[in-house]
Amino acid sequence: MTTRFAFTVEFDGRPFMGWQRQAHGPTVQQSIEEAIHAVTGETAVLHCAGRTDAGVHGLAMRAHADIEKTIAPFRLMEALNARLRPAPIAIIACEEAPEGWHARFSCIRRSYVYRIVNRRAPLTFEKGLAWQIPQVLDHEAMARAAALLVGKHDFTTFRSTQCQSDSPVKTLDRLEVIRKGERIDVHAQARSFLHHQVRSMVGCLALVGMGTWDVKDMAEALKAADRSRLGLNAPPDGLYFVRAEYPGEG
Repeated sequence: MTTRFAFTVEFDGRPFMGWQRQAHGPTVQQSIEEAIHAVTGETAVLHCAGRTDAGVHGLAMRAHADIEKTIAPFRLMEALNARLRPAPIAIIACEEAPEGWHARFSCIRRSYVYRIVNRRAPLTFEKGLAWQIPQVLDHEAMARAAALLVGKHDFTTFRSTQCQSDSPVKTLDRLEVIRKGERIDVHAQARSFLHHQVRSMVGCLALVGMGTWDVKDMAEALKAADRSRLGLNAPPDGLYFVRAEYPGEG
């Protein structure tokens, strides 16, 4: 009898080519699938709530795999974590999934945060874990520009040319800029995102914060629906997958 196990995964994206298996380097998916094989002897396929690019991190990525071996969720989690060491990946929760549950297709909302450190001194502990911008950023202008992007729009300008989504039209539920001291966090929430959408939006918000763009420039870039009008694509360093939400979850 096959059991579908639901995992919550935390990972540091710096050593990986992203979530999805690649022929040219290590990935989070490959690492966990190899751990599953080592524990169960089975070749399982791991499905996730949202693929991440090289260098992007996960605080609570949701994923699932179908496994025939009879094993308790806690024992499976412990065994996988033992096999994953020393890779910076941790299974922080594991449970049997409800019938019909799918990590990707059952997901109704995805949340990301992008971390900016606004200071001149170079990063030490957070190098590769945040985007350091030395110029003083006007976070209030960034917040005004972010508000323009909330809602249903054609986000072609903020979409990678390699994006495989059927449509560039997405509904952005939240794009909020919050400053605490030298840290600026940009929170994004939607049912789904285009490839590079969050990084592209944050890059342009940074231009507004620097004064290179104003709020009107952001509005015009959105209206243009033209990738060539993108001002800046933020690096992957500061991007974190925060949460995947499902029906019936609090």
